Amino acid sequence: MTAHGVVETPVFMPVGTAASVKGVSQDALEELGAQIILGNTYHLYLRPGHELIRTLGGLHQFMSWDRVLLTDSGGFQVFSLSDLRKVSEEGVSFRSHLDGSSHLFTPERSMEIQIALGADIIMAFDECTEHPAEHQRTRDSMEMTLRWAQRCKSYFEAHRSEVPWNLPGNSQSPALFGIVQGGMHTDLRRESAERTVELDFPGYAIGGLSVGEPREKTREMIAAALEVLPKDKPRYVMGVGYPEEIVQYASMGVDMMDCVLPTRAARHGLLFTSEGRLNIKNTRFAQDQGPPDSKCGCKVCSRYSRAYLRHLFVAGEPLAGVLNTLHNLAYYLDTMQAVRHAIRLGDLSGILSGSVSIA
Repeated sequence: MTAHGVVETPVFMPVGTAASVKGVSQDALEELGAQIILGNTYHLYLRPGHELIRTLGGLHQFMSWDRVLLTDSGGFQVFSLSDLRKVSEEGVSFRSHLDGSSHLFTPERSMEIQIALGADIIMAFDECTEHPAEHQRTRDSMEMTLRWAQRCKSYFEAHRSEVPWNLPGNSQSPALFGIVQGGMHTDLRRESAERTVELDFPGYAIGGLSVGEPREKTREMIAAALEVLPKDKPRYVMGVGYPEEIVQYASMGVDMMDCVLPTRAARHGLLFTSEGRLNIKNTRFAQDQGPPDSKCGCKVCSRYSRAYLRHLFVAGEPLAGVLNTLHNLAYYLDTMQAVRHAIRLGDLSGILSGSVSIA
């Protein structure tokens, strides 16, 4: 339960990097059944700025979204600026990818920014370890992430009431989730999970995945953390994955997932369907009058043909990315809805055996 509603899990969260899921309006997201979307602290801090968003009533009001919001800490985005950042015990100094200006993210600063944005769920500031990384390098990073987590919690507990929507009569306040790190080392993943749980957060994320490791290793690291993380609190795997992967992770006990894949793939003409992945720009679709996915009930599949979507993409029409994105998000969200239904029935075997097959 959050101040902006209940989220039924397992759930997939569309990524709204700059207060916008690329190519999709908020009313369309509501029609698709999105319960919660993710905003990006790093990008919103740089543009338009968290203080501006605070003065305008917080991120919910700014982007006209009255459902649940989660913000990441900015740690992964800073990690990706490998040539523009310097990590120390204090935090991470970096240069903006927009104009080269200098900035410093500390655990306290990340909390300050996220509280100003006013998300329902905010994430502790962590260091995402590069891959590959030696055991000692990964341990050092993990230890610092744990120290940062304690600093985040201390600042958060002192300032959580400062969220823009914390009005009289609203008993809900934002929740701070801890993040498990440990690279691709099973022992460190378990230790990180154990020690993060000792800090007693209301939810836990498994971070530092999808950084170039094999998918088998991703599953191994998730499984190692899940062995330790409490089942009665939300468990969130960050930045994953393909449809068949999110089904598998949900079956393992993961409650929350996010990924840019459905929107990014859509902009490159890749559609996820019950028949597998379709590269809509292929010539073989030029005269195909069938829907993108005959088993999908989304507005795109109900109205448009593969031939038309191919034409839009080849012609460089912006509508191509919009329609492709709408379909891909519908596919992801419908997949998770089917998983929730199967869980209620007590039988995931049908979904795991191929309802999200790949051609």
